[in-house]
Amino acid sequence: MEYISRHMENKILELSKSYSAILLTGPRQAGKTTMLRLLAEKENIGREYVLLDDLNTRDMAKNDPALFLQLHKPPVLIDEVQYAPELFTYIKIHIDKHHNPGDFWMTGSQIFRLMQGVQESLAGRVALLHMSPMSQREIIGAPCVPFTTDFDRLLTESKNIAPITTPEMFERIWNGSMPGIISGQYADRNIYYSSYLSTYIERDVREISGNVDALKFNRFITAVAARTSQLLNYKALADDADIDMVTAKAWVNILETLGIIFLLHPYSNNVLKRTIKTPKLYFYDTGLVCYLTKWSSPEVAESGAMSGALLENFAVSEIMKSYQNAGLEPYIYFYRDRDAKEIDVVIEGDGKLCPLEIKKTATPDKRIFKTFGVLDKASMEIGTGAVLCMAEQLGAFDRENLIVPIWVI
Repeated sequence: MEYISRHMENKILELSKSYSAILLTGPRQAGKTTMLRLLAEKENIGREYVLLDDLNTRDMAKNDPALFLQLHKPPVLIDEVQYAPELFTYIKIHIDKHHNPGDFWMTGSQIFRLMQGVQESLAGRVALLHMSPMSQREIIGAPCVPFTTDFDRLLTESKNIAPITTPEMFERIWNGSMPGIISGQYADRNIYYSSYLSTYIERDVREISGNVDALKFNRFITAVAARTSQLLNYKALADDADIDMVTAKAWVNILETLGIIFLLHPYSNNVLKRTIKTPKLYFYDTGLVCYLTKWSSPEVAESGAMSGALLENFAVSEIMKSYQNAGLEPYIYFYRDRDAKEIDVVIEGDGKLCPLEIKKTATPDKRIFKTFGVLDKASMEIGTGAVLCMAEQLGAFDRENLIVPIWVI
């Protein structure tokens, strides 16, 4: 099994020179521990590895954090630190006393629950990073470049990446981006995802919310997958899984906490009064969506009713990963108003709004760009817009409206 280099490696080493603690969160099996253990070997400073999945170790970390840190002296890598938030106060005391950069590397597979403990005790002392399953750039060995609609940069990038066809794109979407599958460690994708659901997701859901009906939860996550790239509708999800709305909201929140899904919030400001408030829902890994919605092959997924939603999910999650892997906060939204005018993605940066449409076509129509006009009322300048599609090469209708192949992201 071969290790595939991750974009975040340099960021971790760079932050280790100035921060005493680094916390890397993200879903299970995304490759956090593998990467950090490899980096620890390269550092060669004798960094100890401690896994809080082990019940005896966890017990000590929770009940006697001071003793735990005496036994496991920094530099240390603490894996699954969400199991012992009691450690955070003691880590803070240690950092304030010693100020050694790179003392604590930590991973956690729960994003927000974890953060509460961090924000209270380690605010300003910890560098927070989020690692998703692999991006297509990591898979093909291309450099880490946060996605922008800057034409010159896109042109350079498009020359360095080999174009792929629509069937090849759907093969990527269907295979997903979990390192275990990409590296060839697990040959059977179906068995991998079915055990991923029962081993990790269900177990973590139980841990966060107490007793969970596994059948109902399975129906629920399948209903969520069937509605990927759509507006979040708690009532529809609750009806599908035969649960109440309160449970549906709690379970969506848990899937977000576990880094399985993310919500894209609508762009709005005081001027754009007619925008809606409901977020859209996406998965970090399209392979899991295809598994849950039972597309038996890339070909069937490509010709099926969900092909547009799958492609949109893939494009949006790749844009998200391109920012996260660079250690940047992604300012990414979508636009929809009460007149049903919609823009798939709006990226905010450098005082501009860049609108993007995602289309499963190789030859987009210029009319696609008409909707971008709704942003004229926004208080910010409109930047270069683009349609992300299956075109064979980078192109443009004019200076302001580009045609960007999804394989360039």
